[in-house]
Amino acid sequence: MNIPANYKYTKSHEWVEFLEDGSARVGLSDYAQQELGDLVFVNLPQEGDPVTAGEALGDVESVKAVSDVYSPVTGTVAEVNEALMDSPESINGDPNGSWFVRVEGITGQSELMDAAAYEEYLKTIEE
Repeated sequence: MNIPANYKYTKSHEWVEFLEDGSARVGLSDYAQQELGDLVFVNLPQEGDPVTAGEALGDVESVKAVSDVYSPVTGTVAEVNEALMDSPESINGDPNGSWFVRVEGITGQSELMDAAAYEEYLKTIEE
C-alpha cells in the first residue's frame, strides 16, 4: 500500500496535500480505493463552493456502492480535477496522484494523521 509521507490523512481515508501557496489538494487514499473496488463515477463540487472539514464534498460510485468523500479542511473549492469526471478509474490506478479538488482560504481542518499514524490506524481496522 502506498502512503506518501508528505500527505496527511483522515480516519475516513481521504488524503490532503498542503501546497506552498497555502491551498490544499484532497483525494482518496490507496486503502480507500482498494476497499471500494473499481470506481465508475465521481460527483464533485463546483469551483467556488464552500467545503467544511468532516462534511461530504462529493461522492464516488463503485461497482459495489456509492460512498461519500469527506473534506479534511474547511475552505473554498479553487479547482476541480475535471479529468476524474471522464475517467474515474484513474483513481484506482493512481490514488495518490488523482486529486479531487484544490481548496483555498483554509480556516479549519479535521483531525489529521501523518503517514506513520495513518499506517498504524489501518492496522487497527484490518485486525
